Amino acid sequence: MNIQPPTIAQEARRETLFSSLAALPRAAWILFFGTFLNKFGGFVVPFLTLYLTSSGYTIGQAGLAVSAYGVGNLGASLLGGHLADKLGRRKTILLSMFSGAAAMLLLSQAHGLALVILLTVLTGLTNEFYRPASQALLADIVPSGQRVTAFAALRVSFNAGFAFGPATAGLLAAYGYFWLFAGDAATSVLFGLVALLALPRGSRSAQSNASWSEALRVLRHDHKLHQLLLANFAIGLVFFQLGSTFALHVTHLGFSPAIYGVVVSLNGALIVFCELPLTRLTRKFSAPRVMATGYLLCAIGFALNAFAHTILALVLCMILFTLGEMITMPTGAAYLAELAPPDMRGRYMGVAGLTWAMALIIGPVSGMKLFAVAPVAYWIASAAMGIFAAVVILKPQK
Repeated sequence: MNIQPPTIAQEARRETLFSSLAALPRAAWILFFGTFLNKFGGFVVPFLTLYLTSSGYTIGQAGLAVSAYGVGNLGASLLGGHLADKLGRRKTILLSMFSGAAAMLLLSQAHGLALVILLTVLTGLTNEFYRPASQALLADIVPSGQRVTAFAALRVSFNAGFAFGPATAGLLAAYGYFWLFAGDAATSVLFGLVALLALPRGSRSAQSNASWSEALRVLRHDHKLHQLLLANFAIGLVFFQLGSTFALHVTHLGFSPAIYGVVVSLNGALIVFCELPLTRLTRKFSAPRVMATGYLLCAIGFALNAFAHTILALVLCMILFTLGEMITMPTGAAYLAELAPPDMRGRYMGVAGLTWAMALIIGPVSGMKLFAVAPVAYWIASAAMGIFAAVVILKPQK
């Protein structure tokens, strides 16, 4: 019998993956590189809780500040989506990066809770309104059949930075938290320069731009979008525990901030090495089923931290959580891009970002409060959110 050896089949699959990546346009690779630079320097947000509590603020006050970043994200999603469609993708990225660097430096000098919260809102707004523009730009320049691969590659770039960023931040924090703010601002400037010099000019919708009233009518009647937004909100409440309550869990176990940074960095490292090959498998199945599976794994992996009291146990929980993330996130991004009309793509991405921003506002402060008064209920609620998200995304439309 002429049976093809498994090694040849494996090589063919690798060639298919490599050829898919090679087919992506040059501008996509520039966007990936800029995203890596920016995310590598995202030092402050994962350590904001620890920075504020070490500066004398209470856990509740630190939770308010983290949620204030989410308030900034809330505005950034709408502003970024609007500017991406009206001003252009590249100009929106430029404006976000340079203004975000300035806001980060101002935050480093803030004293008093009111000023800290105000500048955290501003930092969340300016740092994050590039996201709808970058996602819309990627959807613009990549054909439909290549979008799952492209969004997976964007996430790999994002998480390659995330793999090294928190660990680097943990080391920098030993010399003083100011260096986190300075490094964060510097990498934002670098991404801005990359966008200025290399991203395509005038990238906005090829069709006439719809008004917000038209866009709102379309958004209001897109029931598949509503499912996606609700499911993402539920799982987002779990995701944003990593940068807030999870840090407290790790340090309450007696481990240092550096250990927390390394454990969180494992999430990005796994995505860098495993997500693209895994995507080649998950793309064969329907998007809602893939996302539902990922939601469940994320929530269960996170909730099992209730029983994790060693570094090895924390690592195993992070692996399970990350497997769920790798399964659901690139598929969800490509699914959203397919739902969006071309002349509303920036605003669709903005509304999706708005959902995540709402989860960021509500998740950290509610999570830390629940963790402080009822840890068991906190871990049960984390698992429940994943189950709810899976049920929502699988509900058939009439």
